[in-house]
Amino acid sequence: MLEIYFESDKEVIRFCEQLFSYNKQIELHWKTNKDWGNHLQLENRLAENGLIEAIAQSMTDVFIAHRLRNMIQSTIKRIYYYTNSDEIERILDLTEWIFAGEDADSLRVRSTEDPSQMLKSLFSASIKKETTIHYDSIVQFRLKDFRDQLVHYVGLAIDEFKREEDHQAFVNMLREYIVKKDPSFDTIHVLQGDAFTFYRQNGKQFSKMELRRLMKSEPLYIVGLDEDELNLAPLVAMAPKKIKMYGDDPSEPKTLTVINVFQEKVDFKAHHHFPFPHSLKKQK
Repeated sequence: MLEIYFESDKEVIRFCEQLFSYNKQIELHWKTNKDWGNHLQLENRLAENGLIEAIAQSMTDVFIAHRLRNMIQSTIKRIYYYTNSDEIERILDLTEWIFAGEDADSLRVRSTEDPSQMLKSLFSASIKKETTIHYDSIVQFRLKDFRDQLVHYVGLAIDEFKREEDHQAFVNMLREYIVKKDPSFDTIHVLQGDAFTFYRQNGKQFSKMELRRLMKSEPLYIVGLDEDELNLAPLVAMAPKKIKMYGDDPSEPKTLTVINVFQEKVDFKAHHHFPFPHSLKKQK
């Protein structure tokens, strides 16, 4: 017989739901205790390791659903001394993305073991060989390693947040520069790729030499653009009235930057709408 105590009604309901979703062979009795809140008694009809696995995973699920966000927020305020609500919210979102994201970028930033597995292993270690388990006691006293790891994740999120701020300041500076500049072209066509390729209205492609000549005619160093940057810098130098972009991924980082800088001047279309297929054949 195992006994588990939860102080929170919401958490005990979530725990039971998760526990039964992992294994329906568990027989559970639930009553309330005036000193310790919700009191669960579990009949162990599973192999011991199977029961521990199900309990540890269920506790992990409860923690992520009901405790993680508050713990992250507390870390942002208490360890890193942020007070602005908007900044705290953005850092919180970035920390959750680093914690649970499955995209390549979040995995790259995290670059460590799955934090939910670390959490599960700590719960598992805390409940092994115990017949009476207090969930709130485990959270308060047994998760130090996880709390330390969370401080690290919040630090990574703050780094990402600062990069976002720097990037936005850079984008704003480019917008201001372009607003003050007279357009050199009416419409420029841009084709996505490892590097952008640029076309005039008549379909003729700009050579790298032509792009560099255009860039040299502008003091792009003022806005922090390098002379070897051949994706954004040529467009800033040209400052066209209209940019027509073609490709298959409007969320590609270089493309997003162009859209953020030039805003309503950019019209993004699928690759098959590119109007100069003859130019592509000549390149091949």
